[in-house]
Amino acid sequence: MLKRIPGFLFGVISYGIFLLSFVYAIGFIGNFIVPHTIDGVPQVSLGTALLINAGLLGLFAVQHSVMARPAFKRWWTNYVPKLLERSAYTLLSSVALFVLFRFWEPMGGFLWQIESQLARCTIHTAYAIGWLVVLVSTFQINHFDLFGLRQSWSYFRGTTYQPLKFTTPGFYKYVRHPLYVGWFIVFWATPEMSAAHLFFAVMTTAYILIAVRLEERDLEKELPEYRQYKARVPRFIPKRTSNPVTGVLVNA
Repeated sequence: MLKRIPGFLFGVISYGIFLLSFVYAIGFIGNFIVPHTIDGVPQVSLGTALLINAGLLGLFAVQHSVMARPAFKRWWTNYVPKLLERSAYTLLSSVALFVLFRFWEPMGGFLWQIESQLARCTIHTAYAIGWLVVLVSTFQINHFDLFGLRQSWSYFRGTTYQPLKFTTPGFYKYVRHPLYVGWFIVFWATPEMSAAHLFFAVMTTAYILIAVRLEERDLEKELPEYRQYKARVPRFIPKRTSNPVTGVLVNA
């Protein structure tokens, strides 16, 4: 067991770094508290800022999607213990985010700036709700499994990891991807839509719309129940249904 302590600590540290990136992201996108935010005084030309920001978003997108694919996981686990693979994914995703936060370039210019205090309060509330939806969605499918802690604990104990069962808790009864719905709200709920924020929102939304198709393709292969779940439950926008649903998104 002592030999497995470093692996468990790796999982705990990876999770801790994820928590820091999550909290930092709230301030980064919302433009408060943290030293580097999505808006500010432009330091470089618009063209240079576009190239830098596109590169930063591309780095995160490639890392996040490539490492999530089954083929990459099969190769990657030749070098990383299988039960620590999720923690490694979480760590590298968080590092990619911190790189984005640090080197993001403000771009100036605003599509809209809302002055009404009531409207601003309403939008800020929507922003907070978006983050809440993101967080609650992770706990509804097992937050600690999603970010690798459950696997690293199993690694430490030397027990066989038991994959999550296919269920539909909470939000997942109504939409297949409530986590992404929360992200959409976070990206777009702002009382001041700058050029940088608009670029960020458009690019991240486009990334999710592409990535979700790859994700669902993998899920259909891995989970026999997912095809039926997909047929019954809408992707992002809830609708009324009289049929009970079985199935839930279990991969990120």
